[in-house]
Amino acid sequence: MASSSRYDTNKVCCSSHPDAPLIEDYRAGDQICSECGLVVGDRVIDVGSEWRTFSNEKNGVDPSRVGGPENPLLNGSDLTTMIGPGRGDVAFDSFGVARYQNRRSMSSSDRALINAMKEINSMADRINLPRTIVDRANNLFKQVHDGRNLKGRSNDAIASACLYIACRQEGVPRTFKEICAVSKVSKREIGRCFKLILKALETSVDLITTGDFMSRFCSNLGLPNMVQRAATHIAKKAVELDIVPGRSPISVAAAAIYMASQASEDKRSQKEIGDIAGVADVTIRQSYKLMYPHAANLFPEDFKFATPIDQLPQM
Repeated sequence: MASSSRYDTNKVCCSSHPDAPLIEDYRAGDQICSECGLVVGDRVIDVGSEWRTFSNEKNGVDPSRVGGPENPLLNGSDLTTMIGPGRGDVAFDSFGVARYQNRRSMSSSDRALINAMKEINSMADRINLPRTIVDRANNLFKQVHDGRNLKGRSNDAIASACLYIACRQEGVPRTFKEICAVSKVSKREIGRCFKLILKALETSVDLITTGDFMSRFCSNLGLPNMVQRAATHIAKKAVELDIVPGRSPISVAAAAIYMASQASEDKRSQKEIGDIAGVADVTIRQSYKLMYPHAANLFPEDFKFATPIDQLPQM
């Protein structure tokens, strides 16, 4: 059967061809020498998924008989059994109630975690967030849930706030309105949970800048790179020169995009920009009024004007 090499006693190899690669026959469980065909190992364990289909499961969509990946956030490392929907009369009693139910074998803590993770995944899918942000949001929710720091707050609000914090910490912030649009709770409730979570976990998030939203807003508006670079430069200069004190970075970014687009051939209205940025038209106008007198100092030097500065809209 298996023989050891003269070079490495722990290596399974052919005695005649110790350097030849071995071929694994998963169906027979054998390891075969690729040079002479000698079986040098048997009863090899197949670590792949089990795809066997039984007679009462022919109608199933997924033939795999193994569970999902291990989830370290759940108690017991998620080594639990999830009972699928019953089929036939055997799965139900005389009153039509399922004989086996998951609720009896799952703690309320794990059930709350699973529901919150499903909600976070659903919200992230709707606004196209990557898996790294979902994992960070799940970890934040787990810390809050285990610490019992936000008693009385709904899990949906906590999950939404965790997703918002995860976006900020990963460097791809989203506005409260964007999170609120895919959530089941109000913007005010998400804001309250956001502050409570930062205080409870003693964590922090980086300050939002105009550059965090510029590329996404311009992309959604279909603006070319030249306009995006000009809007980024305008917003940055406006903040450096302290032209827009007290204004939120989102409103400054929206006003900068409006100014840059109006000076180019790809013009966008205040309403179009407001719908994408999630700010009101009057908010854009107020920031634009502060920036308009200094427009000559805000545009980059290499910007090609389709509309001169003196012909830009005056509010």
